[in-house]
Amino acid sequence: MANSTKRVALYASVGPELTHYVVDVEGGALVRRATVTLPANVHYAWPHASGRTLYVASSDSASGIGGVVGTKHHVTALRVDPAAGALSPHGEPIALPTRPIHMTLDIPSEHILAAFSNPSGLQIYRINPDMSPGAQVTQSEPIDPGIYGHQVRVTLDNRKVILVTRGHDAAGGKPEEPGALKVFDYRDGLLTYEASVAPNGGYGFGPRHLDFHPTRPWVYVSLERQNRLDMFAFDSLPSPASGGGRGGGALSAEPLFRKGTLAEPGTSRGRQAVGTVKLHPNGRFAYVANRASSADQAGVFVGGENNLAVFAIDPATGEPSLIQHADTRGIHCRNFHIDPSGRLLVASHITGLPVKDGAATRFVPACLSVFRIGGDGRLDFIRKYDVEVGDRQMFWMGMVGL
Repeated sequence: MANSTKRVALYASVGPELTHYVVDVEGGALVRRATVTLPANVHYAWPHASGRTLYVASSDSASGIGGVVGTKHHVTALRVDPAAGALSPHGEPIALPTRPIHMTLDIPSEHILAAFSNPSGLQIYRINPDMSPGAQVTQSEPIDPGIYGHQVRVTLDNRKVILVTRGHDAAGGKPEEPGALKVFDYRDGLLTYEASVAPNGGYGFGPRHLDFHPTRPWVYVSLERQNRLDMFAFDSLPSPASGGGRGGGALSAEPLFRKGTLAEPGTSRGRQAVGTVKLHPNGRFAYVANRASSADQAGVFVGGENNLAVFAIDPATGEPSLIQHADTRGIHCRNFHIDPSGRLLVASHITGLPVKDGAATRFVPACLSVFRIGGDGRLDFIRKYDVEVGDRQMFWMGMVGL
């Protein structure tokens, strides 16, 4: 059943600034409130299970290989006002070794898990009793972090961790580097018994993000480099009380289903890539972002799909079936989030670009696009809010139930 949370806060970053919006779920509206500034550009954030603290990963390094290499990399805790969602600093930030591309918490919110892309890595930090970020957990076994870690998630029973490693396409005379899902047993901040899931040795397999079905042992993986949604399954996911053990709940070596995400595959003139994937709280639908932002020498968008692919999930098999493409009304939808009640979806776009409009061009700014989610899972556009980003990016956005 969908969460019946009445109050929802949305947070969206532009560079190091994180702005709070009050979400009117019934009216499909966002009301902008105050902004806080982090030590560096916001890269990702994750709320405490209580909803009272938001942990924010920030860095002054640029994305991609060979980008700007900075020295400021942190996780910062922010208190969340339960009345409306206003943010305020809590404790001191902890330093990270390099740019964090993604972060999450384990299910009881006892540890912070941070994923790093270049070099690929995964580190875990304790959460102190006062909810401030704490010391790093020293691992008892070495970790193979794969190539270009992009996301880390903890299974809903808190017994497994998956590090999503994207790999790289062949480019610049360099051969393709394979992707993989690095699966670990997990307990009290420790990672053990690592297994690598890499169909075809990871070649032609470029996973970016995953999400878990809320009630079944199914994992949905968006493949950035293949514009595809794959579904894997745990063979016998143990419950927290079952004791489990080595190998318990192993992830399938191959996807059970592979589905394309594009409306018109092969037609984009620029780079076309899949973004994040999220399951609806009721487990009946999956949503995947298709994103494009390539520009010509004049800086004008060359075209491509910026939409959300909506999939219906077969309740017996877990097979996703494409039912809709919803235009997001912006350029490069990096993030989107579903409110806890499952009635509203908001998509964020990292930048703005000029686009062709007949013989002229018009500017499409970065924006937050709001959609109503129907009972059939389909999306109906309500409105959008343009966001001035200048030479920065709206890199992260998410919602928290209060």
